[in-house]
Amino acid sequence: MSDEANKRKSERLEHELLVAYRTVDGFITDWAVNISRGGLFINSRAPLPVGTTVRLIISLPDAAFPFDLTGRVTRVSEVNNATNEVPGMGLEFVDIDEDKRARIERFVDKLRIELPTEPKKPKK
Repeated sequence: MSDEANKRKSERLEHELLVAYRTVDGFITDWAVNISRGGLFINSRAPLPVGTTVRLIISLPDAAFPFDLTGRVTRVSEVNNATNEVPGMGLEFVDIDEDKRARIERFVDKLRIELPTEPKKPKK
């Protein structure tokens, strides 16, 4: 896959976030390990197949209560993968209303300001 194909629509920020999602077996609670304005990555040893649409319940730290939205699995990282990536699944938010999108965008923007920036590598 080319570098262009691997570029994400939005910058992802590392932050653990409690999420629940519905499967055929019921609701599962896992941790998202990063989030962006357009989606998140859920750490899971049993990721759902690419293309699966799920109902997500997200608990943002600055929100009074969790809210639900729809996500679609866009990529999967299997357990014991060759690249040693964290196992789980990347989801994009779909059919999200403006209020929920604004809440996520405010959270991501606040997180971007609060997270430490990576130190610059010295020039050789």
